[in-house]
Amino acid sequence: MRFSVNIPNFGDFADPRTVAKVAVAAEQAGWDGLFVWDHVLHRKHGGRPFGDPWMLLTAAALATSRIRLGTLVTPVARRRPQQLARQVATLDAVSGGRVTFAAGLGGPVEDEYASFGDTTDPKVLAERLDEGLDLLQRYWSGKPVNHEGRHYQVRDVTLLPATVQRPRPPVWVAGFWPNRPPMRRAARWDGVVPLFTEARHGHVPPVDQVRDLVAYVRKQREDRSGTPFEIVLGGATPGDDAAGTRDLIGPLAEAGATWWDERQLQTGEALDRLAPVLRRIEQGPPVL
Repeated sequence: MRFSVNIPNFGDFADPRTVAKVAVAAEQAGWDGLFVWDHVLHRKHGGRPFGDPWMLLTAAALATSRIRLGTLVTPVARRRPQQLARQVATLDAVSGGRVTFAAGLGGPVEDEYASFGDTTDPKVLAERLDEGLDLLQRYWSGKPVNHEGRHYQVRDVTLLPATVQRPRPPVWVAGFWPNRPPMRRAARWDGVVPLFTEARHGHVPPVDQVRDLVAYVRKQREDRSGTPFEIVLGGATPGDDAAGTRDLIGPLAEAGATWWDERQLQTGEALDRLAPVLRRIEQGPPVL
């Protein structure tokens, strides 16, 4: 199992210099990754400064040499795929091939779509997500792209350079379990980042639900059972209680989880504050 640190892109972490400091601390303490949120507007956390996630991650990349970097998660449906492809490829180059790209529908939908006059129709957003993911991997190849789709059209475009990672960076897909469609989408890519209705951001997910999820995704991937696939879970663990942390995460690892993403409680005051996040990072990743 590998371990990452998760931070929002607002509050203290809207500053790229702060995120670089977090990334250095995580790398030195033995964590395997740093992931940031990708929001332009989140009214529940209003009144705070927000930073662009790709600028934040670039600062982190320039300050580190080992940990993986990415967003959890990018709403592809509210991005232009060609611009997003360039941002990810540039970060992959700057980091020396350390990008993991995680995608989803994003939210809150009313905040991030309706506030800017965009549709909130989940079917349309899901179509954009699927079509956008297909375009991204084609853009990252460095080969000519022609595309005539429901939402995007491309005429003889080649985006260079291609990503450092070949054939492309790993792609993880997020969604709420037990909703099946996002899990089927994730099964077509390289990993799943499940959210649980009974375990909001920062809360440890129920083991029985994780087992059900893993079994479902594995069934969807029976024709690709020999290829790597990540099960990315997250929550808050007591860094000063090694035994307690093992009791929390050990059963999840046994159920099939391959990454643990350390998160602050979304309802807690520490969510976007540097000091408590650094304190947890410096305690080091869980030891199983």
